[in-house]
Amino acid sequence: MIEIKNLSKTFAGRSDPNEDVEALKNVNLSIPDGSIYGIIGMSGAGKSTLVRCINMLERPTEGTVIIDGVDMAALSNKDLRAKRKEVTMIFQSFNLLMQRTCLKNICFPLELIGVKKADAERRAMELLEIVGLPDKANAYPAQLSGGQQQRIAIARALATNPKVLLCDEATSALDPKTTHQILELIKEINRNLGITCIVITHQMSVIEEICGRVAILEKGVVVEEGEVADVFAHPKSTAARHLVYPDGGNSEILALREGEQRIRVVFNGAVATERPLIAQLAKELGIEASILGANTKSIGERAYGNMILGIMGSRDDMLRAKEYLESVADVVVEEVTE
Repeated sequence: MIEIKNLSKTFAGRSDPNEDVEALKNVNLSIPDGSIYGIIGMSGAGKSTLVRCINMLERPTEGTVIIDGVDMAALSNKDLRAKRKEVTMIFQSFNLLMQRTCLKNICFPLELIGVKKADAERRAMELLEIVGLPDKANAYPAQLSGGQQQRIAIARALATNPKVLLCDEATSALDPKTTHQILELIKEINRNLGITCIVITHQMSVIEEICGRVAILEKGVVVEEGEVADVFAHPKSTAARHLVYPDGGNSEILALREGEQRIRVVFNGAVATERPLIAQLAKELGIEASILGANTKSIGERAYGNMILGIMGSRDDMLRAKEYLESVADVVVEEVTE
């Protein structure tokens, strides 16, 4: 269990020491062992500062980070270095040593803790198998694609048998297909090795695909936290609604016409091919709906995202449409009143 209690971090102003910057403000989170936990927010929300406080690369101004009952801030420098073997990190920019081969990159953290060369190389080859690149042992990072470099970075992070893997925007530099492959690898590592994964991102699509729970940061404050499906279906904070419904604030979409009712249909993994919902709504209930905005995607045969429907009719028609659509598993419907 990772427990973050009353965590705050303040930086001195660059131009004026009196103009302090509060990067984090009274953050409280509990992250269960073996989970994949998401922390999301826009640029400047404090995500990277938070993840660096977890492994004490940044010392909190106030509050505590407790991992498996150990207060990280209370450790001596020697004990903190030892604990960091259990809390490793991967980054957006991969941070590989360009003058070393892939094998030697993975061996590097083992060399730092005194593991014999033969044992380090044996462990590195095992990890190359896990990340699917056993043929790249003698290649250099510059010879690899971005996705392959991130796989080597993951292998390096796993070298010391960590309990926690911190992923700081680990897929932000990758194309969508490669992002999906890396997320699948992280899920596989979590499932097979039982490693707790904390995923820092500004992309809701990453959270939807991989995380069980999510915390939403805005200006250093946790404004919402919960199961991903719940936050996605019923975002309460402005920040969450902006992330879940990126087009939701479009005044042209939300300007109601006279006599029109509007609903937002949220898909949380509904089987996309099971029923042509909008067509059947018209056929079975005689209610015609216009799609006014949509942000949806399919993963496998399941649909994720949301759409806004306009219904020309009475409020009773809107309620009947809502009831009909919610009869489908993993579909949530809410009235749009603004």
